[in-house]
Formats: sequence, structure tokens, C-alpha cells
Amino acid sequence: MSGLALLDYASVLVFALTGALVASRAQLDLVGFAFIACLTAVGGGTVRDLLLDRHPVFWVGQPDYILIAVGAAVLVFFTAHLVESRYNWLVWLDSFALSVAVAAGTGAALSLNQSGVIVVLMGVSTGCLGGLMRDVVCNEVPLVLKQGELYVSCAFVGAFTAVVATRLGVEPLAALGLCALVCWALRAGSLLFGWQLPVYKARPPRR
Repeated sequence: MSGLALLDYASVLVFALTGALVASRAQLDLVGFAFIACLTAVGGGTVRDLLLDRHPVFWVGQPDYILIAVGAAVLVFFTAHLVESRYNWLVWLDSFALSVAVAAGTGAALSLNQSGVIVVLMGVSTGCLGGLMRDVVCNEVPLVLKQGELYVSCAFVGAFTAVVATRLGVEPLAALGLCALVCWALRAGSLLFGWQLPVYKARPPRR
């Protein structure tokens, strides 16, 4: 199994767990758990593959990705009540899923010899869109848009780091590992220490 496939599997598993946790907060049934877990797990990668014109889309060619997501949904359905703070688990699992998915999307674009701009955009899309779909469908405030927190910027910096590293001659897998590490470190710093970007504040117009 290739390194890129492993990244996709890891991304699908962890994002599916976050989707199921959100489904538990919304008190959905088992089918709802499975649907949200699958949507979260493959949403970003699906958009990536469609934009990159990769055929077939990764989970269509390998349906076991869906089976993994459904398995994660079933696991959370029967164990979520044991977790004291599902939201804390959600944000931390999401941070790991984000970093792995960004690396997976970045690696997919790099393998197709796309330009640096497209590589970064594919990394950001793969990392952010599944979670965005999850939160919108479940009527949650999207983590990707949480006021002041670093999220999309983490994905951007991580993917950009991989592009720069490969241009400097770093091996692709090492560059993707660096991508995931940088992305997660920034996201973890935002959660632990409140790192954030400036937030726009309206001011009265000047006369």
C-alpha cells in the first residue's frame, strides 16, 4: 500500500469519528450516524478528486473507505455516552484529521505534478471541506469558521510547507509528514494557547 493511500485511510477513519461525534450531539439514529460519518470522511477527498479529474474517485475505486467510515460510526454510536466531553474529543480528533487530510490532498496534487498554487488549494480543500459539510448538515457552528481560531490558515501553511520542502529536494513522503506536523502544531496551538488571526471589527465611518 502506498503512502498516499495510507494518508487517505487515516484521514477517512479520523474524520469519520468526528462526524459520528457530531451526529451524537445531534442525537441522530444509527443511519444518521453512518451518513454523517461518511459525508465527513470522504467529502473533502471527493471534491479534490473531481477537481483534479482523478478517475475513479478514491472511495469509488476502493469501497473499503466507506466500510471504514461506517464502522467508525457504529463504534461511536455505542460508545459516545462513555465520553465526558464529546466536544473536546471532537475538536482534538478534528485537528488530527485536518492535518492528515491536508497532507493527503497535497500529496495527491503533487503526484500529478500540479503547480504550487493548485497543490496548496487541494491540500486546503481536502482538509477543510469534509468538516464544513459535517457541521453545516448538523446545524453546528462550523469549526472552519470559528471566530478567531486558526483552521484554514493551518491547512494553508501546512500545504505551503510541503510545496517549499519538495522544491528544496526533500523526499515527497518526508515533505508530507512535515506538512501534517506543521498543520497540527498550528491547530493545537490555537486550541491550547488561543493563537488566532486578527478579527475584523466594524468602526464608525470617518467623515
